[in-house]
Formats: sequence, C-alpha cells, structure tokens
Amino acid sequence: MIIDLPSTTTSQVNSKLVQLREQGGVNALGRVLTLVIAMEDDERTEEIIDAANRASREHPCRVIVVARGARRAAPRLDAQIRVGGDAGASEVIVLRLYGPLSDQGASCVVPLLLPDAPVVAWWPFDAPAVPSEDPIGKLAQRRITDAAAERNPIRALESRSKSYTDGDTDLAWTRLTQWRAVLAAALDLPPHEKVVAASVTGDANSPSADLLAGWLAARLKVPVRRGKDTDCQGITAVELERRSGSVELRRPDGRVGTLTQPGQPPRRVALQRRPLADCLAEELRRLDPDEIYEDALGNLDQVVRGRVPSKPNTAKVRAKAGT
Repeated sequence: MIIDLPSTTTSQVNSKLVQLREQGGVNALGRVLTLVIAMEDDERTEEIIDAANRASREHPCRVIVVARGARRAAPRLDAQIRVGGDAGASEVIVLRLYGPLSDQGASCVVPLLLPDAPVVAWWPFDAPAVPSEDPIGKLAQRRITDAAAERNPIRALESRSKSYTDGDTDLAWTRLTQWRAVLAAALDLPPHEKVVAASVTGDANSPSADLLAGWLAARLKVPVRRGKDTDCQGITAVELERRSGSVELRRPDGRVGTLTQPGQPPRRVALQRRPLADCLAEELRRLDPDEIYEDALGNLDQVVRGRVPSKPNTAKVRAKAGT
C-alpha cells in the first residue's frame, strides 16, 4: 500500500503512521534500526528503495528516503508512506524536499526516527566529503558510502581515507568479502610459507581493487603492486608470491574465479559481482567500527601503482635453458 501526502509536514506524516498502525497493525513488527537514505530525487530512487526493501527482510527497519528535489522551487515537503508488500519487511517513508527545504534533510528526519533504535545513514551515490560531519551523518552510528558510484571513484576513496571516523564504511569494501575469504582460506593450506610480495590487477577506476591491495599491504606487511587492466571491470587477478610458488586467484569473466597454488589442483570459485541489496544487508549486520576497513584505507599509500609484470612463458624459458 502506498499513501501520498503532498505539501505536508513531518507531524502529519507521524500522525498518518500512527493511524495506519491503529487501523491494521501493519507496522506491528520489531524493527532493529532506522535506515536513512540521502540522495537526489531522480529515476534511480526506485532502484535504491528496492535494494533497501530487500535488505530489510533480513534487518526489519524503518527506511526514510530523503530525496532532494529542485532547489529553486518554492519550499515544499511531499511525503509518501509505503507499507505491506510495497515496503519489504517494515515501512518506507519517502520525503521529497524542494527549495530551501532541500538542505534541511536532517531536520525533517529527526521527528521520524524510531525511538531507542540505532540510526544508519546511506549515501548511494554522491556522498559528502566528510560523512561524519554531515547533518544526517551526525545522527547515525553507522555511515555507508559507495565510492564506486561517485564521479571519480579513486578520488572519492582517497577522500574516505582522509576523513575516516569510527562508524564509516563503503560498499566498495563490502564487495570484497568473498575475495578476502578465498585468499585467507588459501593461505591456510600447505605449504605454510611467508608471502614475500603481492599484486592486485583490475580496472583502473575500481576502488575495490585499491582497497584489496591496501588490505593485503596491511595484513601481510609486504610490497603490493596495483596493476591496471583496461579490458575489464572490477578485479581480475590477485597473486601472492611465496618461495615455492605463487597463490593466484583469477577472474577474467567477472563471474567465476580460478584459484591455483603449488601442490593443489586448480579450483573454481564463485566470484560473481554481488547485488546491491546483499552488500547493504551485510553492512547492516554490524554497528561497531570496522577496524580492518580502517587498516585497508590507512595502507593505500603503501601500494605501488604500475603495470604488473606478465608471467614468463615457461616453455620458452626451459627451451632457452636447454631443459
């Protein structure tokens, strides 16, 4: 059910929510947090609401979408309440702000926050330079950005590293969960040798590739080279060099990766790109600071950028050596 409230106030929106609860008990559900989504009001709004609805099935929450409209219009607040099948596992409140009101999103959100429940802020596209100092960011215990959705992803990631505050996270980091799990599991297998160098190859504008390189530099304390692949999207290869041979994880097609390492048969690993709703649901599972993400950000300047040397042709090397 979708209820439109044009030219309204937050007080009237609250009254309508109470009325809906009394009439049908549609919101009689334990909600664990308030998710505030800040974005421009455009055609992508429904895509973001759909992702929040899917994530709310794992984390029942009140979703408040602050959609900024035309700033030159007369000040006006148009609201929309979605409950039942149109709102995932809870309720969605869409606030469309126009004119001078478009910069007052935090003031409009405060009266609608769930009492005694954590607040998570999410900027799906263009995030503020310092999320923790943004008016909406100040309301939240957890602040989610997405460097990959910015106009300049690498510059946005560098900005995150300078402005990091406990509670900040980025979906470019969340997309690495499967990569990090596979690489960590590979190092648990023999031979248990120290990694002496590492490399990450991927799209030049992939913030996830940069974060993966930063994570390896932070955890392994070895030189990490960040290579660029102009014919791909995202990450295509990771190599961890050891004395007996390298651990390699390659994903040329963006869906299935192949893990190879000395003494083990090659293994195929599902590494397809994760849907937005899955990444959001993962981030909503924790509200405490992510120290590992902080370490990855802090080691971005330790990553050496440049072309990763191609592996030599083994047959030619052996022929030249007479073997």
